[in-house]
This record gives sequence, C-alpha cells and structure tokens, in this order.
Amino acid sequence: MDQLLIALDVESSAKAIALADNLRGVAGGFKIGSRLFTSEGPSIVRALTSRGDRVFLDLKFHDIPNTVAQATAAAASLGVWMLNVHASGGSRMMQAARDAAHETASKEGRTPPLVIAVTVLTSMNQAMLGDAGVQSPVLDQVLRLAELTERAGLDGVVASPQETSLIRTRRRADFAIVTPGIRGGQAATTGKDDQERTMSPAEALAAGSSYIVVGRPVIAAPDPRAAAESIVREMQSSEIRK
Repeated sequence: MDQLLIALDVESSAKAIALADNLRGVAGGFKIGSRLFTSEGPSIVRALTSRGDRVFLDLKFHDIPNTVAQATAAAASLGVWMLNVHASGGSRMMQAARDAAHETASKEGRTPPLVIAVTVLTSMNQAMLGDAGVQSPVLDQVLRLAELTERAGLDGVVASPQETSLIRTRRRADFAIVTPGIRGGQAATTGKDDQERTMSPAEALAAGSSYIVVGRPVIAAPDPRAAAESIVREMQSSEIRK
C-alpha cells in the first residue's frame, strides 16, 4: 500500500536492503533516518533508489538557510522521494529548502522531492515542550507550525496522528500529513518505547493521514512481511469503512 512507509531503523546496509527486499510490494516506501544514514551514508539511499524504491530521507534538517539549502540540494541529487526539515527553523529556512529541491531537480531532470516539515516530535509531551521553553499547548504549537509550513510553500508536515484531524481541516486538500508513532492495532509493539502521542494505523488514516510511518512493529517482528501485510489489511479496512 502506497501510504505505508517502513522505517529502516537498523545499523547496516545489509540489514536495510534485506528488509527492503522482503517488504517490497507491501510497503509504499522506506524511511532512512539518522542511524542508518550516519552508519552507511548516501550509498544506502542510492542502493534503494536504484531499485526503484521511494525513499523518505528523514534527517530533519535544521540550520541556517544556506546550509539547509545545500543539504537539500544534495538529497535531491540522490533521487529521494521525500525529505524533511524542522518547521521551527522558520520560514526563510523552509523556503530555502523548497527552492533548492526544485532548482536541483530541474537542473538534473528529476521530479522534485516532497519537502515536508516536522512540527512537534511524537516523543514529546506537554512537559517536555515546556522544558524546551514553549509554553503553548502541544496542539496549538503543532497547528501554528503547520500553518507556517504551508505559508512557506512546503508540501506538508510530519505530525502525530493525534493532531492530524485538525491539521487536515485547516490546510489545503493536497497538504501531505506524514504520521510516525503508529502503535496499537496490528502495529502493536512491546518493550521500551519513546513515543508519546500515538494511534493505530486505522485511526491515523481515519484522522486524515496521507502516509503512516511504521518501524519497530514491522522490522522487529519475527516475520516482518507478515506484520506489514497485517497493517495493510487494517489500513484497507479503514478505507472501506469511510
């Protein structure tokens, strides 16, 4: 299912490629985050894009606009399908990322990647947000940053499924909402988990998510493909019920 993105949060290219090969045809794309990218570098992105996979490069760029623009241009040259920045970096930074993505893609004859912005990390709750100096309620902060993202011309946001329904009602119809922190239902997991604001796959889709990102519930399962197929069935049942 195109809406299911699997987080390849593993330590090596060998494991990532084995997972991707196993899950291809079930997952709509693969997320490469800081752990894998730091270990293996751009080669793991090229290895997947060369196979025709959609890659979501989840490095959450947050720096001065010129630096973010350069990083975004490099990501676009790798052929990633989607990448993200932090909305808290502000409008100028986000606009620089958007412009770099489109200019690089145009020069290289590529389709520009989707550029989305992280609102509030799904690991954060109200107390943690306050520790960071933000006194607004989590929901207000997410909605504020989603509006800033849209005004900056980006393609969408990363947000918890708990904020998705309100974002969906307030932003344009094609504004992408990518939701990590998927738990419960067929995406249940056990053990230590740092996600705070979560929902099941079906609940996230019902709330208006464009894409859901699932990691540990699939990649740590005894049979990752079976786990992914179960999530897809749950997602399809949610679509039928709409």
